[in-house]
Amino acid sequence: MSGEKDTKNPVQSAERIFQVMEMLAENGEMGLMEISIALGLHKSTVHRLLMSLVYMGYAKQDEASQKYMLSYKIVNMAGKVLERMDILQIAKPYLEKLSDLSGEAVHLVQREGNQILYIHKIEAKVGTIRMVSHVGMIHPMYCSGVGKAIMATLPERELKKIWNESVIEKKTEKTITDYDEMVKALEEVRANGYALDDEENEKGVRCIAACLYGYQKDVRYAFSVSGPTSRMTRERVKEIAADVKKVQKELSKELGFPGLD
Repeated sequence: MSGEKDTKNPVQSAERIFQVMEMLAENGEMGLMEISIALGLHKSTVHRLLMSLVYMGYAKQDEASQKYMLSYKIVNMAGKVLERMDILQIAKPYLEKLSDLSGEAVHLVQREGNQILYIHKIEAKVGTIRMVSHVGMIHPMYCSGVGKAIMATLPERELKKIWNESVIEKKTEKTITDYDEMVKALEEVRANGYALDDEENEKGVRCIAACLYGYQKDVRYAFSVSGPTSRMTRERVKEIAADVKKVQKELSKELGFPGLD
């Protein structure tokens, strides 16, 4: 029994071990002291964390440089998660088509509790604009077109809960920070069949978004077309919105939804 105890994972703090993993994922190979200084943790603590990761097969140490890096076990785990996300394989052709039609950036997001996770992005094919969005980014729902597209499908009680549990702040001068105003905005989303982010998250960027329906009871996904306000004029928004609604109908049907009126 004593031998079994000696081989058990000695780390109790999940937060710290994930901090080390995230540090290695962000920076690549790192030495013990580099990680210790970056995280503000004692060298002996970081060493135990690294030994735990090596023990579990999530990290390895280069014999020559003595630096640590994540192993391919992480990649394998991520691959298994992505394999189950059939939405990516199903949605990509539709999103590519939308990208070709609009020439603008296209995003696909997944709801994660009170927030959204960006799981796919197609860069704009015309002009150049630097957007903060990227695959893997977590973002609040209240200040994005994709977030509002999902929120518009939720019952009042759940909507209120998300609002109360979110940190509501002004991203731009146009960000909606009043709950009653948001309720009215969501009524417009339902009436129009699409959501609009009118410079509410990034100044100079306008987005048109729609949720995706499927056989699941809850709406988990949404997609959007985003571009600079100089190109995304009111008239062009109407044109792109028609394409967005068409893709929503076709893709939702493929995902198992009976159909949209």
